[in-house]
Amino acid sequence: MPQMMPLSWLMLYIFFSIMFMLFNFINYFSYIPMMVSMKNKMINKKITTWKW
Repeated sequence: MPQMMPLSWLMLYIFFSIMFMLFNFINYFSYIPMMVSMKNKMINKKITTWKW
């Protein structure tokens, strides 16, 4: 019985590399960032002076 082997290891490598890259591109470009408005957020700064 012959050993089961892919027709070309290079084609298999290329196929999985393309699938991996496609998966990463889709995840990267499907992210929609939410715009945070700075009007509603007040940053409280506590000013302290050093007393030596």
